[in-house]
Amino acid sequence: MNGWLRMNRADLQNLAKLRAKEAKVLLDQGCYEGAYYLVGYAVECALKACIAKQTQRYDFPDKQKVKVQDCYHHDLDRLLRIAGLSQKLDADRQADSVLDVNWSVTKDWKEDKRYLPAIPEKQARDLVDAVTMRGNGVLAWLKKLW
Repeated sequence: MNGWLRMNRADLQNLAKLRAKEAKVLLDQGCYEGAYYLVGYAVECALKACIAKQTQRYDFPDKQKVKVQDCYHHDLDRLLRIAGLSQKLDADRQADSVLDVNWSVTKDWKEDKRYLPAIPEKQARDLVDAVTMRGNGVLAWLKKLW
């Protein structure tokens, strides 16, 4: 994989899948803090892959459309807006109550929780399940769009 400054959409897609897989392994081993942290990064990487899909090779980014600097953070709601997926998610959540619940759990992930000494098992398990659930999970939804 290239360095962060040279990551492309495929790199971000692969990283999203890898972090989700690692989170499941950590969850199964009782490492709830790591599972929580990594599965949130899986969603972040997937959203950044959706943002990367909006750019065309060799095109200079339109500064009115997306400020590149705004993409370098960890706020999932903000990344969703930058990816232009807020309205699509709202519509899909109305049509799918399971996706609605899963996004409600996922949107509250914060990367600064890595500093907490403990994440309860239920919180980690709920987040990993919300992200990785087949069909209605947040990552499955994002994979359709990246």
